[in-house]
Amino acid sequence: MAIRVGYVVKESVSNLRRNVLMTVTALLTVTISLGIVGAALLLRQGMDNYTIQFRSGIQLNVYMKPEATADQLAAVRREVDQLKESGQVKSYTFVDKQAAFAEIKVLFSNDPESRDLFTSADQAPPSFRLTPKVAETIDTLGQRFQKREGVLQVRSNEAIKTLLRITKVIQYTLLGVALALLVAAVLLILNTIQLAIFSRRREVAVMKLVGATNWFIRLPFMLEGLLQGLFGALVAFAVLYVGSDRIQSAIRNSPAGLFKQFSVSSGQIMGTGLFILLVGALVGAVGSALAVSRFLDV
Repeated sequence: MAIRVGYVVKESVSNLRRNVLMTVTALLTVTISLGIVGAALLLRQGMDNYTIQFRSGIQLNVYMKPEATADQLAAVRREVDQLKESGQVKSYTFVDKQAAFAEIKVLFSNDPESRDLFTSADQAPPSFRLTPKVAETIDTLGQRFQKREGVLQVRSNEAIKTLLRITKVIQYTLLGVALALLVAAVLLILNTIQLAIFSRRREVAVMKLVGATNWFIRLPFMLEGLLQGLFGALVAFAVLYVGSDRIQSAIRNSPAGLFKQFSVSSGQIMGTGLFILLVGALVGAVGSALAVSRFLDV
């Protein structure tokens, strides 16, 4: 076994040296392909992190009718307490008529006509303001209060909801792009490996004719492919790691300042790096095994 391992390593390194052009081609293919995949994944994670600030700010407002009875208010409060106990609502506050009346005076300070419609606190609608545990569930939560007795209307932060909806579409789009790029990268890497082994098909045929077993022939190629895939993925990871800070800084310092909170954590960068390293090694080894199998039937 020790001799076989030594042979496999020696033969793989020798093949890499003898076929410098194909080795460089395979490395560049892996580096570029997996680098693009990694960049798409990091961009998606950055968008997810960016929306956290808006998820925490989204709020569901359940406005009660000014004439709502104590029993109706108590029923809605029990419903809200149940949602909080079940973990669907993170927190909530109750705004009574006095506080609502004060807010109306401030809110319509520049609109005397609307402000003067409310002459006393009894005309102001009290409300429950809920912060959902998961921002995307706000519509489902709102439906629970729509037809309750004493409820005037249910409203939420429409601007934030729209922004979350748009960013969600962007995230799914980036995920789809990353998956498509991953499939394209795998096919491109496999094709490159197959071309490299095709150029040495006579070498494989000779080894087969002199009695070498399939695995004796296959293992050096598999190790060679694994090294190419692993090293190419390592270069892609290094580029992503070094370039991520500069790219994030450029995005955050954009003139509009809209993406000021855009960020990708070091843990997410490392996780993405480990993923592309695994893909590079797996595709290199398995791709080489599949490619060389075509020439084993002599």
